[in-house]
Amino acid sequence: MIKAVIFDWFSTLAHYDPPREQLQAQVLRELGFNIVLTSLQRALVLADRDLYAEFAELSLEDRPPEVRLRTFIRHQQNIMTKAGLDTDSALAEKAITRLQELDAGRRFALYDDVIPTVKMLKERRLIIGLITNIRHGINEICHELGVGPYLDFVVSPAEAGADKPDPAIFQFALERGGVEASETIYIGDQYLQDMVGARNAGIQPILIDRFDVSSEFTDAPRILSLTEVTEYL
Repeated sequence: MIKAVIFDWFSTLAHYDPPREQLQAQVLRELGFNIVLTSLQRALVLADRDLYAEFAELSLEDRPPEVRLRTFIRHQQNIMTKAGLDTDSALAEKAITRLQELDAGRRFALYDDVIPTVKMLKERRLIIGLITNIRHGINEICHELGVGPYLDFVVSPAEAGADKPDPAIFQFALERGGVEASETIYIGDQYLQDMVGARNAGIQPILIDRFDVSSEFTDAPRILSLTEVTEYL
């Protein structure tokens, strides 16, 4: 019997406002590229997958500043390549510089399906949790966006002493929720960080694939909207 549902944060409950693909498209247009938004959405998801796999080997926080910059230049170049654009590291660095300028006033926003879903889960008297690799300020963000009152607990690496996909952060969340792994489902958008991490902690994972670009992953349920979670309760 499922007693708890735990969510990932970015690309599961929340996105940037304005959305990443909009700012990315603006920057690419300024650099002289014509880009289809849907292909850019796919490119961002696929490039992020590569980036998070790299972070699983060595976290961003453990990298010196100059290494972090090179990491993000490679990531930007990967985004552009996966979008079908001819690019190089110099052009990718120009894109990053411009994106940083546009990022100044950007904030988080919830997806439209979040509040209806967590309300439904609360009505079913389920425990609701959040696991994020954001280290600081996530509780304040959750309350500002209106999802905080629905969350029974929030777990970050600063508390757990581990980042996803380390099973330790998932086990810490189970302890916070007072539930067993067999009583819990975990919903996230990244295969390695979320699906593998949760499964290694004994939790049933569900992949949320909002842009329908991850159909190759068949070893976990895949949903396109959080409203589909009712099928797994």
